[in-house]
Amino acid sequence: MTTTIALAGKGGVGKTTIAGMVIKYLMQTQPGAILAIDADPSSNLNMVLGLELEWTVGDIREDLLAQVKQTLTAGGAAMGTLPGGVTKREYLDYQVRSSVSEGDRFDLVAMGRSEGPGCYCAVNHNLREVVDAISRNYRYVVIDNEAGMEHLSRRTTRNVQHLLIVTDPTQRGIVAAERIAGFRQQMDIHIEQTGLILNRLSGDIPAPLQARLEEMDIPLLGVVPADEQLMEFEFSGRPLIELGDESPVYTAVAEIMANILSP
Repeated sequence: MTTTIALAGKGGVGKTTIAGMVIKYLMQTQPGAILAIDADPSSNLNMVLGLELEWTVGDIREDLLAQVKQTLTAGGAAMGTLPGGVTKREYLDYQVRSSVSEGDRFDLVAMGRSEGPGCYCAVNHNLREVVDAISRNYRYVVIDNEAGMEHLSRRTTRNVQHLLIVTDPTQRGIVAAERIAGFRQQMDIHIEQTGLILNRLSGDIPAPLQARLEEMDIPLLGVVPADEQLMEFEFSGRPLIELGDESPVYTAVAEIMANILSP
């Protein structure tokens, strides 16, 4: 069975960093392969994981649509095959599998650029099916979502076992996190467990923030501290997955993951 873990939160709160630490924890403590899905158009999870990124699913999608347009211009059928007799589904399946960046115990698929003008419904449906088929080969799937989460159901039809909403230690961040959490009731996919991670906190939680957190309808899973060593990695471009096990950021995320994955 595949366990899917999705991360959400407004831009700039450190979702990708937390995603990297989640993957590091799974590598070190859990059996089976891990698929990381970078669903943010900025596509920088590969830098956190130390992987090269040659092309994205967005590039594949746009190339397919260009071929469809060319076929239509030449008098072909919109729902027919591409040149050479290849179906659109076969083309997407081959290209997406070829775009997977392979790590040691984890692989990465990057969704890439946002959609341009035109109709993407049929292509996105096929892409969801292809990504879901690939996901079934992994024990864990970790999805680093774009800001918000309203597009999550366009990336996968899989149930999400754990939704981790990341916020910075500000009232604005917590309000944004609460709004994001509200979207989970409107999704086309089932989300089993939802929790909040308070990221980049220096010291204890201030009383006003603590009071606001207690009003939320999702639990606080844990606090990840601000850390100078992590910033040094960010400045140098060194992959964050290489942070030592003693890193306060990693140990905080590891404790959160141990709690939510415990039987």
